[in-house]
Amino acid sequence: MTDVVQLEAIHKIYDSGEIPVHAVRGVTLTIRGGEFVAIMGASGSGKSTLMNLLGCLDRPSKGRYLLGGTDVSGLDRNQLADLRNQKLGFVFQGFNLLSRTTARENVELPMLYGRRHYSSREIHERALRSLDIVGLSNRADHFPSQLSGGQQQRVAIARALINEPQILLADEPTGNLDSKTSVEIMGVFQKLNEQGITIVMVTHELDIARYCRRNLIMRDGRLVSDVQVTDRLVATVEMQRLLAAEAEAKLTD
Repeated sequence: MTDVVQLEAIHKIYDSGEIPVHAVRGVTLTIRGGEFVAIMGASGSGKSTLMNLLGCLDRPSKGRYLLGGTDVSGLDRNQLADLRNQKLGFVFQGFNLLSRTTARENVELPMLYGRRHYSSREIHERALRSLDIVGLSNRADHFPSQLSGGQQQRVAIARALINEPQILLADEPTGNLDSKTSVEIMGVFQKLNEQGITIVMVTHELDIARYCRRNLIMRDGRLVSDVQVTDRLVATVEMQRLLAAEAEAKLTD
């Protein structure tokens, strides 16, 4: 597999007041196509800043970032916006769905804001395909208020997939969900990864990180650990365990 992310001695320094804040300090990192990576760390460790840099939402103060072979450091704002739209898909903790539009219309949004022009039919068909990937095509005409939290997050994942990005970036995607729904969403991510999609996920939960294949740990802006996950959780097995425990609890009530 080819390298989709190459960070070379990346620094991010914020000049807030008299003392500069070194949010990321000299991170060198390579992520290959098809990996499923979790970025972990305590609050203030630099994991969210690193995710913003990976997503081209912020620029490094020093160092070089290659995304799919493209050096993003010299791109202007419009070029960065095009790159985000074409090569990156974003999933956030808060879903960020428009309340007055249907699931399908929410999924269509990235295609409407890109420079390429698509026919209404093509946009409609691709949105339905994305919803089908996450098992939600039968809810295409439902509004967010008519969907559960897990279903709303599936819509957000479908929206991130519609432009067929090189990387799916997920920032605490299970943070607003209960344990059972979190397992369901991690099952969706695992299925996507098995199909070859590269996923980078920020999480502070060790159990969620164990669904991934590789764990990165940040501390004080530095990458202090980079390990392959050997004791990996499989969402389908974990869901079976949760359902069995739920059934047993009902019998004992």
